[in-house]
Amino acid sequence: MPESRIYTRDHLQVSANISLDVVAIGHLQKVLRLRTGAMIALFNGDGFEYQGQLVKVQRNQIQVQIIAKSIVPEPDPILKLHLVLGISRGERMDFALQKAVELGVTRITPLLAQRGVVQLKGERIERRHRHWWQVVVAACEQSGRCVLPQLDEPQMLEQAIGSFIDNSVDHNLTGTLRLVLYHLGTTKLHQISSPVHSVILLVGPEGGLSPEELDFAQQQGFLALSLGPRILRTETAPLAALAALQTLWGDF
Repeated sequence: MPESRIYTRDHLQVSANISLDVVAIGHLQKVLRLRTGAMIALFNGDGFEYQGQLVKVQRNQIQVQIIAKSIVPEPDPILKLHLVLGISRGERMDFALQKAVELGVTRITPLLAQRGVVQLKGERIERRHRHWWQVVVAACEQSGRCVLPQLDEPQMLEQAIGSFIDNSVDHNLTGTLRLVLYHLGTTKLHQISSPVHSVILLVGPEGGLSPEELDFAQQQGFLALSLGPRILRTETAPLAALAALQTLWGDF
C-alpha cells in the first residue's frame, strides 16, 4: 500500500497519466526522495482514492500513471461539523486548522472577530487564505481523508452567520445544533439533545468574542456552551469540543 498521499486538482481515471504540481514535486523529491516506479496514493476531492505509479521523475516534473481506483468512496460523515473559528496568531491558527481537519470537520469559516489580535486586510487576507488551504490539504493527505472540507474566506460574524444560514443544507437549519463556546456559559454537552445531522461550532480568537458578538450569536439561536471550569486556549477549545461532539454523536 502506498505510504504517500498526494492531493491534486486534476481529473483522475485509471490508465491516465497526470503531471503533479510544484508543491507535490518538492515533497516527493526533496522530502521522500521517491524514484521512478514508486507507488503513491492520489485524491482530488471526489471521494475516491487512486493508486498511482511514478513513471517519470525529473528535477521539475513528475508524471504519475493511475493504476487503480478505490471500490467505494469515502462515506458521508455521520455528523457534519461546521467550525467558525476566530483567527489567531500564525502557528496557533495552523495547529487548530490541522487538528480540526483530522477530527473530521466538514466546513471551516475563519472569523474576523472584534477582539482578534490578528487583523487582516486586502492582500494579507488572500495570502493567509492560500496558506490555510495548504494546511487543510496537508492535513487531509496525512489523515486519509478523500473529501476536503470547505474553507471559506475570512468573514465578520454577521456575514458568516448570514451566509451559512442562507446556504444551509435544509435552508432553515432544522436539526442543526448551534453552539458558541463561552467559559461562563451555563449549557453543558450532556444537557443537549442529539442533533439530527449537523453542528455549527463558533469559537472566538485569543481575546474571546465581544459582548456584542456573543449577544448576536445567541439571538441567532446559538447556545452558550461551557467545556468545564478551566479556561482553554483558542487552539485547544475547538479541538476539545470537536472531539467531544464526535464521541457523542459522530464517528468516534
